[in-house]
Amino acid sequence: MTSKSFYVYGLKDPRDKNARIFYIGKGTGVRRYEHLKADGTRKGNLIKEIQEQGKEPIITLLAEDLTENQAFKLEAELVAAFGTIDSGGVLYNSVVPSINRKNVKSSIVVPTGTQEKAQIGLSLLKDSILDLAKANLDGVTNSDCVKALGLQANYLGGSKDYLTWSILGLLMQEGKMKRKEGTKLHIAQVR
Repeated sequence: MTSKSFYVYGLKDPRDKNARIFYIGKGTGVRRYEHLKADGTRKGNLIKEIQEQGKEPIITLLAEDLTENQAFKLEAELVAAFGTIDSGGVLYNSVVPSINRKNVKSSIVVPTGTQEKAQIGLSLLKDSILDLAKANLDGVTNSDCVKALGLQANYLGGSKDYLTWSILGLLMQEGKMKRKEGTKLHIAQVR
């Protein structure tokens, strides 16, 4: 039986007469309250600003009793609908479309919300790979990640593992992982 303990919530600015929403997230348990600490992000800085004025963000449950997949989908749809600050919208979510439109063929249709969904999924995959690397301090290979996380494709009889290779590359580019020194294999470790 699938758990329906997930919800989607919004954080609103009480200083605005319409209590403008500035963040949408999904969670379970007390997740919605974990944002009330300023954390140095754009969202965290806004929360700090609100708190410095003697107020607290308003936490609103937008949907309850959801499966994780339902919550994930609804969160992605709402983030796409409201848009992030970086995409011309109002949300302080850190989900930022990473597709450079200059490199996208003009004939390709990119539906609204598609980039945000991809970035949410990418964020979850990065977290999973970092967790795997933290649990294996000697490092992990691309093959380790693919097999351990069930991400290997077997298209046309050949095993393909480009997805995790790309994610490991992004994590290294972001400085969260590094290549293990002194080995011929491409082994990645947490920095």
